[in-house]
Amino acid sequence: MNFELTKEQEMIRKMVRDFAQEKIAPRAIDIDVNAEFPEDIFKEMGELGLLGIPFPEEYGGSGGDTVSYALAAEEIARVCGSTGLSYAAAISLGSSPVYYFGTEEQKRSF
Repeated sequence: MNFELTKEQEMIRKMVRDFAQEKIAPRAIDIDVNAEFPEDIFKEMGELGLLGIPFPEEYGGSGGDTVSYALAAEEIARVCGSTGLSYAAAISLGSSPVYYFGTEEQKRSF
């Protein structure tokens, strides 16, 4: 079994690492101290396609795989644990149930 990352996975990890370092890390302490939800950061993550990594493009996702999603969560959590947890929750607890158990209409809508 080959455990090396694909070129696409490496590119995703680098892109998320750079984004996290540039946009999240400088605000990590304030986010935690003020118990702030960084809505603007999440909007940027959405624009970059990070909120749709594990979902097919036909539903507005990025068409990535689970490893790419895990890499993104890891890179975000590396600089800010609470933002990483919120990111993982948005996908695993928010979007995944709609994708796996929602109707076709719900999948296309949400």
